[in-house]
Amino acid sequence: MTTKATFFHAGCPVCVDAEQQFAESLNPEKFDVEIVHLGTAPERLADAEKAGVKSVPAFVIGDATYHINFGASLADLK
Repeated sequence: MTTKATFFHAGCPVCVDAEQQFAESLNPEKFDVEIVHLGTAPERLADAEKAGVKSVPAFVIGDATYHINFGASLADLK
């Protein structure tokens, strides 16, 4: 069984680097990774907020939210 892992980002250089370094390195046998670019999918902002994301890039793995670095606050993306 895999764990759902959602990577939220906004396309900034910090976010793209985190996507390449972290999201793409998770073992697909353990994690079902979804990458959500909030700049091109603004309808997913509510999902990010509900999961506890305050800034991007961020991972939501299972029920836990991990902020990797500060690229942009969610408020700035609205």
